[in-house]
Amino acid sequence: MAINVNQVYKSVLVILQQEKRGVLTPAEFNKIAAQAQQEIFTSYFDELNQLLRQPQTSLAYADRYALLDEKISLFKRTSNLSTTTDVNVSLTNVQELGSVIYFETMTSAGREAQRIQKYEVYTTNQSPLTAPSKHFPVYTYEDNVIQMYPSSIGAGPSSPDYNLQVNYLAFPIEPKWEFDIDTELGNYIYNSIRSVDFEIHKSDQPLLIDKILGYAGVMTKDQLALQMANAKEQKIDIDGQK
Repeated sequence: MAINVNQVYKSVLVILQQEKRGVLTPAEFNKIAAQAQQEIFTSYFDELNQLLRQPQTSLAYADRYALLDEKISLFKRTSNLSTTTDVNVSLTNVQELGSVIYFETMTSAGREAQRIQKYEVYTTNQSPLTAPSKHFPVYTYEDNVIQMYPSSIGAGPSSPDYNLQVNYLAFPIEPKWEFDIDTELGNYIYNSIRSVDFEIHKSDQPLLIDKILGYAGVMTKDQLALQMANAKEQKIDIDGQK
């Protein structure tokens, strides 16, 4: 479902040529492409917040929430981690942490750990009613580090190869259009092996190209219409305050 980085780059170059805006080098494209992808990824969550406030439809192919959930699902990850030597485990590239499941043994049923804040650790451990145990584990999460409680979770010969299953949303990996140089002509030749495709949903390819062109200085019809609509909306707001 990924968007091919070469297709996007070729489309951008064709439009730039038609608009007589020069050439976008691979280095420039890669920087702009990463920014455009990140903006689209971030917009998923703003759109999700808006959709949750609106009535939903159950019609197939018209359910905007289902499509948005499909887009976000591309970034859902599951990591199996071990705390056999320490109760701290580190994660990388995490946009939002989901659930943390603790397994006492490989054959035991998992138990979802409860997340608490750092300032709650002392009071949680001191109270007999809330003290964490292997049956009711808790954890804190700061600076991409999960710290499990109780400390006995990180020790013991019965610990499995992994005893934590972490579900989270990952940031999209930065796209990259890599190339070799033709020894005779000196032009760029696309290298598919070293390149990295866009991770966002295929349906967002037109929006992605549009954003890259915007950063490259090309004003498309969609961008112009959007700016005119925003300007009109601002004027209405100003007139309404007079």
